[in-house]
Amino acid sequence: MPDDHRNAGFERLFGGDGLTVGTGFPLTDSRQSRPPVDREVALAAHAEAVGFDGLWARDVPFRWPRFRDTGQTYDTFPWLGHVAAHTDEVALGTASVVLPLRHPAHVAKAAASVDRLSDGRLVLGVATGDRDPEYDAFDVDLTERSARFRESVRVMRACWREPFPERAGWWGELDGELDLVPKPTTGSVPLLPTGHSRQRVEWLGAYGDGWLFYHLPAETLETYLADWRAAAGDKPFLMALRAELADDPGADPEHAHQGFRAGREWFVDYLRRLDDAGVDHVLVGVSEAREDGDPERALSRFGDVIDRV
Repeated sequence: MPDDHRNAGFERLFGGDGLTVGTGFPLTDSRQSRPPVDREVALAAHAEAVGFDGLWARDVPFRWPRFRDTGQTYDTFPWLGHVAAHTDEVALGTASVVLPLRHPAHVAKAAASVDRLSDGRLVLGVATGDRDPEYDAFDVDLTERSARFRESVRVMRACWREPFPERAGWWGELDGELDLVPKPTTGSVPLLPTGHSRQRVEWLGAYGDGWLFYHLPAETLETYLADWRAAAGDKPFLMALRAELADDPGADPEHAHQGFRAGREWFVDYLRRLDDAGVDHVLVGVSEAREDGDPERALSRFGDVIDRV
């Protein structure tokens, strides 16, 4: 695969030697309703100022009450375009676009547009989704999502890299008379498959520019990293983490969903261990373990953690 995906966002996250840290929308932790736009944008700028390297937006087309989480409500690409206008150098990521539910040419154009508007800061997490009713809503067969995912990756890369590409598939046909514009700032927007995306790790290593995974315990993480390095060499490995900050900086850890509740001192040590293990980026959902938790204060406190890793 060509090594042409290293845009500004990819370099911000993976261009150095050490672990980088990002966080995800909604930063106000409004998971059941539309988040306040001005407040979200102000928190995004604050996160960049206190040391976060990436801001990640999710792709959740519909609200499904059973899931009890609406994502960030706003569509991924317009949202990141808006955030790009209010930040400077922080990477902008999707975590993650559900490829089988979208036309690959639409994704390719939207991603290239955000990449251009942000001066190359977009990194594109892609997945097959975790909300089965959305497949019925889009009249997509669940059994086809693995194949649709692979084909979407091939089509998007062709649209980015090739002038007037020639391709055909379930999505339609490009016969060489049409060219997709704009092209991204580099030959390809970086693609980060998320979870297994119903693919073998060998395929992920061959066609992905990195691998974004969920929170893993230490012994499982070691196995996954070994499998990834065998399949992908030195391509980056990213992991999600939920961090609930205790008031006591020295508080011992307690398990929380997809992460831990602990004091800042423990999180400093934990991120150092992740760095030593070979994790390249951690996408942290930050909050305070208190009833009156303040998102801005939580970001600032975790910024202190980042400074010490």
